Amino acid sequence: MHEILNVNYNNSWCYDIIFHNSYDKLGAELEKLELSNRKVCIVCDSNTSIYLQDVIENTKNHVAFVDSYVFPAGEENKTLDTVKNLYEHLIKAHFDRNDVLFALGGGVVGDLVGYTAATYLRGIRFVQLPTTLLSMVDSSVGGKTGVDFDAYKNMVGAFHQPKCVYMNLATLQTLPAEQFSSGMAEVIKYGYIKEAPFYQWLQDNHDRIMNQEYEIILEMVYRSCLCKKEVVERDPHEKGERALLNLGHTLGHAVEKLMNFKLFHGQCVAIGTVAAIHMSVMRGMLSMEELEEAISVIRSFGLPVGITGLDITEIIAATKNDKKMEAGKIKFILLEKIGNAIIDSTVTDDEMRAALEFIQNK
Repeated sequence: MHEILNVNYNNSWCYDIIFHNSYDKLGAELEKLELSNRKVCIVCDSNTSIYLQDVIENTKNHVAFVDSYVFPAGEENKTLDTVKNLYEHLIKAHFDRNDVLFALGGGVVGDLVGYTAATYLRGIRFVQLPTTLLSMVDSSVGGKTGVDFDAYKNMVGAFHQPKCVYMNLATLQTLPAEQFSSGMAEVIKYGYIKEAPFYQWLQDNHDRIMNQEYEIILEMVYRSCLCKKEVVERDPHEKGERALLNLGHTLGHAVEKLMNFKLFHGQCVAIGTVAAIHMSVMRGMLSMEELEEAISVIRSFGLPVGITGLDITEIIAATKNDKKMEAGKIKFILLEKIGNAIIDSTVTDDEMRAALEFIQNK
């Protein structure tokens, strides 16, 4: 059984990803971090506070003092205002640069706490305790942290690696179906960009995944993290290959913004992925059959494959504010074939328009 995955970049940072079905082994992991004389602040939102007491119980005997901070759930609270409030809490509780933050929650919590850790006292340690599928397979691994700014997603951020990522896979049982499906968009992404056999494995195990059989979920999360770990180790600051992880994100973020975050992040990534695959077909790299198969697979995991009610011109305009712009050009991720993605800066507005017109009819 897969239980630990080590992430290591030139020995400048190194941490373990722990896979388990409870928080029972959290204390043993904390012992490795030597926190017996340190304060810990467990930060969660109003949704993930249901796990707070369990984490406290498995932490308190391994640290000097356990504090907590709860903020309202929702992407609309992933802002500098929330970070400011957390700063104030930490200052009043006399947290110093040797103390530690825990990010207990989904992507919003992990990104916000990671950014706070990166900037409080010029950087303190933090531990990721992801509770959603999306945060487990994507945002908790790799050190990208940040908050939204005036509805521009993750526009303010920093690279700051966690000291440990502890995944209690049992938390997935409490997720609403839509949120579990949202995470599947990032899982499927790994099959498209790097692992064609994994893409086939997901199809072969569809029913077991949707039934959340523990062993199959463990395998799926492990393989997703393994793919991301290998990319992050080679390109920790997104100077090249790591950009491949953004498949579906450019148009996805634009849709997410224009929908005022009423759709889950993974739902928007799924829509953007179908558009990117359509552009790959139009360039002759993939077949229409592969596009139709992708639509079928994405839809089978409970994800949308199209969008209605948004103005295409506005979606295209929103992509111009994407943080992945470089020298006035958008870095799009396209597929040369299933399992092999490329970075392309030549995608035109007309290509985006054609792809968006296609998904409007889905």
